[in-house]
Amino acid sequence: MSLKTFQTHQTLWTLQTHRTLFMEKIKIGVIFGGRSGEHEISVRSAKTVIEQVDREKYEVVPVAITQTGNWLNPIESLQLLPEHTQGILKESVEKFSQNPIALLGDTKYKGLTQLATNGAQEKVFPLDAVFPVLHGTFGEDGTIQGLLEMADIPYVGCGVLAAACGMDKVVMKTLFRNADLPICRYIWFLRSEWERQSNAIIERTELKLGFPCFVKPANLGSSVGVSRATDRETLRGAIELAARYDRKIIVEEGLDMREIECAVLGNEDAQASLPGEYIIHDDAKKFLDYREKYTGTGNNDFVVPAPVSEELTKEIQRMAISAFRAVDGSGLARVDFFLRNDDGKLLVNEINTLPGLTDASGFPKMWAGTGKNFSQVIDDLIRLAIERHADKSRNKTSLDKH
Repeated sequence: MSLKTFQTHQTLWTLQTHRTLFMEKIKIGVIFGGRSGEHEISVRSAKTVIEQVDREKYEVVPVAITQTGNWLNPIESLQLLPEHTQGILKESVEKFSQNPIALLGDTKYKGLTQLATNGAQEKVFPLDAVFPVLHGTFGEDGTIQGLLEMADIPYVGCGVLAAACGMDKVVMKTLFRNADLPICRYIWFLRSEWERQSNAIIERTELKLGFPCFVKPANLGSSVGVSRATDRETLRGAIELAARYDRKIIVEEGLDMREIECAVLGNEDAQASLPGEYIIHDDAKKFLDYREKYTGTGNNDFVVPAPVSEELTKEIQRMAISAFRAVDGSGLARVDFFLRNDDGKLLVNEINTLPGLTDASGFPKMWAGTGKNFSQVIDDLIRLAIERHADKSRNKTSLDKH
């Protein structure tokens, strides 16, 4: 066993042993909501995590962020969750005071939040780890990860660099290209450029990509702000829509293809799940928008494993791990692929460093199809977060004096 492996295992053993000896559960803060177009998806992901986590092992503390950016204490946070989920946490959350939470600068207490319990003398309630389920802006783009790094607390998922690069589709594709991963043709531009020279951008799109093409905000997910353009008029409308959500817009070539997904779990020793595929029943529907993915229209099914050959399955898994490493991923990710119908070529579309975890999301379904239920996945993610924090804690933060 290497020194690093021994030290991370020792950290986990110390934490778990301490909790066992003192009959305490590991305290996990679930941060959700957020100032993003994916606020509602985040709430649904938090619901799934809270309902599926092993509550014999973990004590869950909900911490919500409103759409205007206000942080709520655990009692207030419950109100954003469905009634059934509120019932699960109500008894444990009642111990907290109604005081606002605080971002700690006091090194006496490690962690993101100072959560005070009710009583004659308020008791600080530090968290052992944080599970951020914030999708999109300010949650999946490295900002919350940077805050958690400053707070020196273990957190689930990718670090600052991977999250930021994985969120920006333009930077992401640059890293994929440098890693020799095949990608589709695309162009990108800023909202300010569009406002100054829209006709030139439309001409460039038509010349380099043609129609149909897909227009996306560069820094968003869950198909929010995504449109399919078939001519100049629909292209203009699609760009106007994307520009409402982001200052950077990306336009990708339209392909006759299948969309395949693959889930990744791990740190340096990442593993890939069996791939999954959305089967669209209505041939007129060219892509899955926000409504199709999350409102249960019945127009699609997510199938695991995807109906592809064993050889292609292995290639998808290999490329998924390569994409994960290209952005320096950790914890979890979902990698999306295009499988072209004309020549069978596999292209990497994008990586989602904090994929949806709802009951309709592909990530938990792919691991379930691979033989790992979501409670086990959550357990692994918390372990990976603590391991990664222990490994980073080995880094020196001061120069040797000699």
